[in-house]
Amino acid sequence: MIDYFISHLWQLWALISLLCLILELTNGDFFILCFAIGGVFAAVASAITDNLVVQILVFAAATILSLVFFRPAALRWFHKSGEQRKSNAEALIGRIGRVSQTIPADGYGRVAIDGDDWKALATGSQAIEAGSRVRVVSMDSIIITVEPVADARQ
Repeated sequence: MIDYFISHLWQLWALISLLCLILELTNGDFFILCFAIGGVFAAVASAITDNLVVQILVFAAATILSLVFFRPAALRWFHKSGEQRKSNAEALIGRIGRVSQTIPADGYGRVAIDGDDWKALATGSQAIEAGSRVRVVSMDSIIITVEPVADARQ
């Protein structure tokens, strides 16, 4: 078995590349992908030469070069709007929803936004009736604070 892998070392490099690609799917920051690129270059080197030291050097060089050149370019390309992209609670602020359970004055009700139902508190001291449109102004843990939208009934 070992004799087989020694004579077909390119398959081991291809297996390393495949495993790195699978691991990259769980991560997504293009770090492990650079090792997969190094494995591909080492597999090509294995087809050219039987010298294991040369193959390891090609693997290391290709990995380092892809970490230096490929990864930053890929991050810039695939995460173009990273600074402007809102996530988690930030993405909810400013959204318009519909009151699904009346929000009493100084009490809690429910607001539906894109199929999710949130516990809500009104900004003023007045009640907001069910069916009214509201805008999310802030969020504290899982409780959103809302204000009525000008055209409250639709």
